[in-house]
Amino acid sequence: MGTVKYGTRPPWVGLGAAVWVQIAAGNAYNFPLYSHSLKSVLGFNQRQLTLLGVANDVGENVGLLPGLVCNKFPPWVVLLVGALACFFGYGVLWLALSRTVVSMPYWLWFALCTATNSSAWFSTSVLVTNMRNFPLSRGTVAGILKGYGGLSAAVYTELYSVLLNNSSPNLLLFLALAIPTLCFLMMFFVRPCTPASVDSSSSENRHFLFVQSASVVLGVYVLTTTVLDTLVSFSSPLAYSLLIGMVVLLMAPLAIPVKMTLYPSSDRSSGYKIEPLLEPSSSGANLESFQESESVCDVDMLLAQGEGAVLIKKKRRPRRGEDFTFGEALVKADFWLLFLVYFVGVGSGVTVLNNLAQIGIAQCMHDTKVLLSIFSFCNFVGRLGGGVVSEYLVRSRAIPRTIWMTITQVIMVITYLLFASSLDGTLLIATSSLGICYGFQFSIMVPTASELFGLKNFGMIFNFMSLGNPLGAYLFSGLLAGFLYDSEAAKQHSSTCVGPHCFRLTFVVLAGVCVVGAMLSIVLTVRIVPVYKMLYGGGSFRLTPPQNSNTVERNDV
Repeated sequence: MGTVKYGTRPPWVGLGAAVWVQIAAGNAYNFPLYSHSLKSVLGFNQRQLTLLGVANDVGENVGLLPGLVCNKFPPWVVLLVGALACFFGYGVLWLALSRTVVSMPYWLWFALCTATNSSAWFSTSVLVTNMRNFPLSRGTVAGILKGYGGLSAAVYTELYSVLLNNSSPNLLLFLALAIPTLCFLMMFFVRPCTPASVDSSSSENRHFLFVQSASVVLGVYVLTTTVLDTLVSFSSPLAYSLLIGMVVLLMAPLAIPVKMTLYPSSDRSSGYKIEPLLEPSSSGANLESFQESESVCDVDMLLAQGEGAVLIKKKRRPRRGEDFTFGEALVKADFWLLFLVYFVGVGSGVTVLNNLAQIGIAQCMHDTKVLLSIFSFCNFVGRLGGGVVSEYLVRSRAIPRTIWMTITQVIMVITYLLFASSLDGTLLIATSSLGICYGFQFSIMVPTASELFGLKNFGMIFNFMSLGNPLGAYLFSGLLAGFLYDSEAAKQHSSTCVGPHCFRLTFVVLAGVCVVGAMLSIVLTVRIVPVYKMLYGGGSFRLTPPQNSNTVERNDV
């Protein structure tokens, strides 16, 4: 697992570096920027391009192997594999698009899947590492990292417009070279650290608030510059100045460890243990005495078993809130309920995201750049806000985070019906609402999975949950929306459909699916209320006490 770093600064250095890696992990969002060039240069039809879109989603979200590797090797190994996948995948796409190598259509699907699979390696490395470094602030950390991931699309759009001159080959070359270089630079800083020994201090909360505020400023900055760029043509010096400003804002989280270095704290209020052996905690003493008593009990038990006085009892399986293996989690009803609820939320949302340009054109909004920017910003707001709001309520009232999946999916039902109505002025409102609700799904699922099934095998469990995204993209977007759209376009004797009927039935179906998702979310929330009462009953996260392995208990389903 690698060497563990001690002290107060390393976790914050790792979080600052993780922000950059999370931006790199958003490389899969660039598909709309170069897909049109692939279609025109390589002569693809819409069906072939759709298959490439499926490869993009599959590569981004299939992360079972990264989840397994992150439990066996240090984070730098996971980042290294992701960097190599990014280099080779986007390198092949660049060779094809620049016509350096011709006649390789069958390799493109595999190349794109490999390239975007780097996102799974990057995200798994930084998310698992930082969740373990800040185990008492899981919702906050998940919201921050997922929030920056949501902003990455807008960041790449800014780079594409200013630095890369709206050139698809330049973009692919940038992704093949710049992202691996960035990850090589960040490898040393993303490392496991000693977590806090006490609950979050006021200084730690201020640090998280600073990072959240910096991300909000970055989101507003990028959205404003993107919208203004569509209204006013920026001069080259001004455009580069705005780009530099964006880079400076991305570096803002690193101000925390810099401040800790320049102004070291005189006390130990941060709660990080530097020399744990000199100051053993009461919980450590209790655990030691527990282990000693357990060893004595084991000796007595063995003697009793030898005399035939007692029967050998099986070791119980873990209960919710404890560390599960991946196999143990797979047989839990709560695992599949969380997967289905997440599948409905992100699967229906990604359907609109993948077809957002066509939806805009169908409703006579031909410049969809603003539409994509608004969705990206609202997606970021949902991811960040979901972590903040759920963390507050779970600590203050021990309310399960999944209640927010219920609320947002009810709002998504209304939003899809608003899309279906195609009323004047509702497109931007519906897009904004969906972006926020879509972002909530990510920042709620991540900490919920860790709280129900533990952090020990979190990488595998989290990445299995993430399969809901490509599965939903295939079912709802590839099969449902694509088929209905082509049918409506055929009635107009054109490859492009225009009018409210193009996606109306799709939106009605998605609304019905979200009704089912909301009902499943209610069932899940009711089931896990006791778990959150146990974990957060005292106002802060606490681990469950150790259990005697000889005690046989009824394992909840």
